[in-house]
Amino acid sequence: MTKKELKFSFDAPLNMQDTELQTLGCRQANPDICGSNGLPDVCAFVSKDGICRKPSRAWKKQYEKLKRLVQ
Repeated sequence: MTKKELKFSFDAPLNMQDTELQTLGCRQANPDICGSNGLPDVCAFVSKDGICRKPSRAWKKQYEKLKRLVQ
């Protein structure tokens, strides 16, 4: 996937790979200033599977909110 395809809005609907601890792609408002940007096996932009393994601290709360919208 391209970098553009891996960028998701914080409010975008959940993807199947999203959990409280990871997201498919990046949901940061400004990925360029993310402390994990470019870290192998952590950042979605450089991981082979496109998974961000260190989303923002606000992600857990947002995940629960988005999960309730699906139910």
